[in-house]
Amino acid sequence: MAVMRAVRLHLPTRTLSVAEVERPVPGPGQVLVKVEAAGVCLSDVHLIDGTLTPLYLPGESVTLGHEVAGTVAEAGPEAGSWRPGDRVVLQAGERRDGTVWTRGVDYDGGWAEYALARTDTLVRLPDAIPFEQGAIVPDAVSTPWGAVTTTGRVRPAEPVGVWGIGGLGAHGVQLLRAIGANPIVAVDPSPAARERALAFGADLALDSADPELAARIGAATGGAGLAAAFDFAGVPAVREQALKVLGAHGRLILVGLTDQPLTVRDSIRFSYLQQQVLGHYGSEESAVPQLLALAAGGRLDFSRSITEVLPLERAAEAVERLHTKQGDPIRLVLRP
Repeated sequence: MAVMRAVRLHLPTRTLSVAEVERPVPGPGQVLVKVEAAGVCLSDVHLIDGTLTPLYLPGESVTLGHEVAGTVAEAGPEAGSWRPGDRVVLQAGERRDGTVWTRGVDYDGGWAEYALARTDTLVRLPDAIPFEQGAIVPDAVSTPWGAVTTTGRVRPAEPVGVWGIGGLGAHGVQLLRAIGANPIVAVDPSPAARERALAFGADLALDSADPELAARIGAATGGAGLAAAFDFAGVPAVREQALKVLGAHGRLILVGLTDQPLTVRDSIRFSYLQQQVLGHYGSEESAVPQLLALAAGGRLDFSRSITEVLPLERAAEAVERLHTKQGDPIRLVLRP
């Protein structure tokens, strides 16, 4: 029996460990991928701390990791044109019986030497894009892309706000810049995060504790308020603050995850201005190939997004650094 190293989360105890497990064998319509890079996401932190719990996981343990890139190591029967050596990015989930199962949550992910994938979840990774940059596109980039283009329906020249300039928010700013939103207002309590926001394309970066925040946003938008506000932090106070600076027909898009309730304190204003609150999760299947094509074509640059690459054995350290924001990481990446 062939074995491999994998980072396993035991759900009943929320214990993380590096273990030797059986290496999967690809079945019909599947390939085995040699993992070259796997991103560490705040969702992984929430799985470990118990904020999130898998909906469909059949057992008590799972290999984490939903941001994965590598090369095809072995193709199973009916694998189509996929061949060993092909460079690939794995979609962050797959559809099963009408529901979406998330890789590294509901079934084993890519914090391992090898990962099993259905062929319909593979996207070719252009040679020009390094594995660590390709790996973060599912979720770290595709989730804000879906939030901006599909759920938020942002149009060129619309004023927008981004709360939380971490791994998702920084890419949200970059993508909003790419589609022509104007102005882009970034909000974060961290000075380093605000500097990052400006580097990624924000026009204005504000401290969430600034008592003049609403007035500054009003001035930046000519008194109209924001057309769209994105909560990438998943913090109730952020959502309340964002609602106060939305304009008429403004949309608040909830991307960051939290188990805390949402409160609309001024419901009269909310209704009078015909505002909306929209939940967002993940992205359409077309997002990853779109973003890889944009990066390969020089329209997007993810080289600044990789804070550090760590070996698989330092997964717990990576999780802790992301949780405590040590060094203000955008994305930490594991390399088996």
